[in-house]
Amino acid sequence: MAGLLPWLPSCLYTRITFVSRSQLEALADLAHNRWAVPVLAELDRTGGTRFVTLCHGTGAGGESVRRALAGLIERRLVARNPGYGHPLRPEYVLTPAGAAVAPACAALLDELRSLGIGDIGLNKWSMPVLAALAADRRFSELRSALPGVSPRALTLALKGLAEAGVVERTVLASYPPRTVYRLADRARSLTPALERIAEAA
Repeated sequence: MAGLLPWLPSCLYTRITFVSRSQLEALADLAHNRWAVPVLAELDRTGGTRFVTLCHGTGAGGESVRRALAGLIERRLVARNPGYGHPLRPEYVLTPAGAAVAPACAALLDELRSLGIGDIGLNKWSMPVLAALAADRRFSELRSALPGVSPRALTLALKGLAEAGVVERTVLASYPPRTVYRLADRARSLTPALERIAEAA
């Protein structure tokens, strides 16, 4: 294996996981709205809550939360509480499918905050790119793995994540030279939550 992947650190030979293309597509679809993951995390934290509380808990504006909720309801991850009306009853609750993915969303937000990349980590293509880099990839491999990403969008996502110190770009000493992107060691803690979200989304 070392001969096949001379650029991969030996400490990573023991566990290489690949998120499938369809899972990456589902993750990209979920991450299309930057507030979807925070809304799911807040619903996981509260066990269901009201619209105003969601706005306060996520720090998002009302219109942003409305769009996120609409998308999550369409994906059947969130539902309006049919018993809403009593002051103690939540307005929005997780569906069984939502309950499967929301804890991983909460864990991911905690990891993003601990790395100091809460904002950039919620950009449209950041989560799919980070998930795709569970194994090191070239730019063309990343494009193939991420349905719907344009070269410009992928370039901007990689640049932002590299500037944040969570993605590393390496030019290999080969002929012709090849460029490989990998997760920085400090960002490896994001992989388990991203994999769980991709699997359940």
